[in-house]
Amino acid sequence: MRMGVDYGGTKIEGILLAPDGSERARARVATPRFDYEGGVAAIKSLMESLESEAGGRVERVGIGVPGSVDRGTGHVSMGNSIWLHGRDLRGDLARALDRPVKIANDANCFALSEAVDGAGAGAPVVFGVILGTGVGGGIVVNGALVEGINAIAGEWGHIPLPAPLDDERPGPVCSCGVPGHTESWLSGPSLAADFARRAGLAAGTGPSPAEILALAEAGDTLAEETLIRFEDRLGRSLASIVNVLDPDVIVLGGGLSNIDRFYRTVPPRIEAHVFGDRFLTRLARNVHGDSSGVRGAAWL
Repeated sequence: MRMGVDYGGTKIEGILLAPDGSERARARVATPRFDYEGGVAAIKSLMESLESEAGGRVERVGIGVPGSVDRGTGHVSMGNSIWLHGRDLRGDLARALDRPVKIANDANCFALSEAVDGAGAGAPVVFGVILGTGVGGGIVVNGALVEGINAIAGEWGHIPLPAPLDDERPGPVCSCGVPGHTESWLSGPSLAADFARRAGLAAGTGPSPAEILALAEAGDTLAEETLIRFEDRLGRSLASIVNVLDPDVIVLGGGLSNIDRFYRTVPPRIEAHVFGDRFLTRLARNVHGDSSGVRGAAWL
């Protein structure tokens, strides 16, 4: 069996998969925040518990973490779990678990999960997109992750919004401190902030993305206009990915991937900015939902 671990800032989830991809066991525990050694111990305890439940031995372990993972050292950086930064997480876990360990960015794990046996199964090139608290992405080609020499492949959230309109310059400040990045326009909080700005509300006091969607469905003009602006920005941004990567499938994940209308309204907006006279890339909703990250870690 293989074990996947989603090492998040608030919870650590583990899953055991059989060789055919079927789930054998699953559990989660609270993350020991700011306690590096406690996190290693928690993962070891989680593995032992899952092995006991499934009645078999874990042969290999994959870990998904927020942030960038150095392919050479396995060190994590640029994530919000700052207690992992600069530590030999891959090596320390391999020693603690006495198993081979691979480690990757959590958005990469999402993309791998959907490419192996999800919405992109069988497609040669899959681009996985996270539209949630932040904006992330991952690239899978012929079933293998493309991480890049700088370990930042797929980080489209930190590309400036393409073809910005006059009222989109310089743009909101991104989580990385740079104004106008895609993440500052296309995350869940960014969607809510865009509505609040147009409504003249103080930041953080307006409706949530789910409430904005409900307002639009009830005929609220401001909410509908907010969603149209979001769809236009998403179309421009994904078109830049298509023009460079030309994926067979783009799979959406994260909380905003649950907005049904995007799968109807966004493809024409992508096509409008794609080079050439045809657009065959499929925009798809994820199959495995919140499980994609931990399943992708297992497939590492």
